[in-house]
Amino acid sequence: MENVRTEKRDNILWVTIDRPKVLNALNAKTLEEIGQVFGEARTDDSIRCVILTGAGEKAFVAGADIKELALMTPISGKFVSEQGQSVFLAIERFPKPVIAAINGFALGGGCELALACHVRIASETAQLGLPEVSLGIIPGYGGTQRMVRLVGKGRALELVCSGDRIGAVEAERIGLVNKVVPADQLVSAAEEMAKKFASRSPVAIRAAIEAINAGMDMPLEEGQLLEATLFGLLCATEDMKEGMSAFLEKRPANFPGR
Repeated sequence: MENVRTEKRDNILWVTIDRPKVLNALNAKTLEEIGQVFGEARTDDSIRCVILTGAGEKAFVAGADIKELALMTPISGKFVSEQGQSVFLAIERFPKPVIAAINGFALGGGCELALACHVRIASETAQLGLPEVSLGIIPGYGGTQRMVRLVGKGRALELVCSGDRIGAVEAERIGLVNKVVPADQLVSAAEEMAKKFASRSPVAIRAAIEAINAGMDMPLEEGQLLEATLFGLLCATEDMKEGMSAFLEKRPANFPGR
């Protein structure tokens, strides 16, 4: 691949957006490669968690490629938006935990990419924002929808309509990121969390992601019905038998993922 690097270590897939000369800006090729990586990883049972980050020390992803965006027509603009939405929706619905390790600027499309991940860990130097209104457009990769679900309507409107960027500490305070760590500890913090996720039951995690993603848009009773159905299905899995046996035998569980 031209713009995305991957490395697999200890059941963890590291995915790095690798365009440091343009602060890892997202162009059509990069979006295509991200989609390909997650498509292939979806059925790889040896992968139990994904860490997504950006190359270099300055940026996670500093935004979309403005040179491409400047050429958009109404028809091509809608296609570009739908392409990004499709890739990011695949990340949000990925059946294994996806951790964004935000190592610098996460602006525009980069912020939207982080929003699509299940968990966000940011370095103290990270900055996040959706500055699209300063370019005469709005977030187009799901940012208007995911931001409001994470931080609420008032804060989402403030961030989107001002186009302002905020620091990592403020992002953690409003619930935009889960955790902030010193820059030199970002990799180890993301890896520590990924190893914890990877040690848990893969089938239970898959069900949890489905229950949360689907249930948040359902009325409470429907969401609880989904939860109860998934709970019941898990009772027939080898992971459930292993988890219960390990607890009763006071030993670490070794989940087969079935």
